[in-house]
Amino acid sequence: MGYKIVIGLGGNALGNSPQEQKQAVKKTAKSLVKLVAQGNKILVGHGNGPQVGMINLAMEKAHQVDENIPAMPFPECGAMSQGYIGYHLQNALRNEFDRLGRDVPVVTVVSQVLVDENDPAFENPTKPIGSFYSKEEAEKISKQNGYVFKEDAGRGYRRVVPSPKPVDIVEKQAIIQLYKGGNVVIAGGGGGIPVIKKDGQYVGVPAVIDKDFTGAKLAELVDADVLVILTAVDQVAINYAKENEQWLKTMSLEDCKKYIEQGHFAPGSMLPKVQAAMSFVGSKPGRKALITSLEKADEALERKTGTWIE
Repeated sequence: MGYKIVIGLGGNALGNSPQEQKQAVKKTAKSLVKLVAQGNKILVGHGNGPQVGMINLAMEKAHQVDENIPAMPFPECGAMSQGYIGYHLQNALRNEFDRLGRDVPVVTVVSQVLVDENDPAFENPTKPIGSFYSKEEAEKISKQNGYVFKEDAGRGYRRVVPSPKPVDIVEKQAIIQLYKGGNVVIAGGGGGIPVIKKDGQYVGVPAVIDKDFTGAKLAELVDADVLVILTAVDQVAINYAKENEQWLKTMSLEDCKKYIEQGHFAPGSMLPKVQAAMSFVGSKPGRKALITSLEKADEALERKTGTWIE
């Protein structure tokens, strides 16, 4: 008997262009298909940081060159990234299953994720997207479109959007049924398209939801055994890149809280991964999370490497 697994792939692992991504997903597919071959049921989420930024920038530049080309709202840019990343993953997984003579259906669900319109994140946009501008350019665009800009590490001004927490997945019933039906499901891409409920209707909002928190929410909804968060390292470390660096095989929820308070995990890097893992593990007794690299995912599930939170 294998595990019911939700897997979070980082957007940076998918390359910075469609051409790079096509090559990267071939490698990704081999690792994911290996997990299925071992008897696990998988649901795949992914990041979209480079991809949604690329789409947003392209549409922005096109509008600047020709104002007859409409500016593309940010939620639609997120939907575009879900679609083409999903296509590349579906294609690579299908080809890998065919190569092994296995008939396993693969499907992508373009996913809307409900957020709370009163989430404090909306008062403090922090997630940079799109291109760099001078102060004068940023002020002009801000007046025209109402965008919020912040200075970014001396490189210029970038538009920033909020990063609220996921509350619910709009398409959860479809995702649950597809997953139970034996499909490899790709869902919650890029953290999902953020929507709020307004006058009884779902309305898209310009924001970016952290894909690991959405992964934890998906794992809860499908009652997964393990949330697997894939990153660039095989294990989580405390005192990372220091002389007293220590790689961890396991962490309890209390360990996680202690290490976070001690500042061991960087914001925007390992911190949200550990927090998402804690969210899932704490949601029901017996649930576990695993943080490891894509290349070592199968070995980590056998506890040969990786960091388990339980």
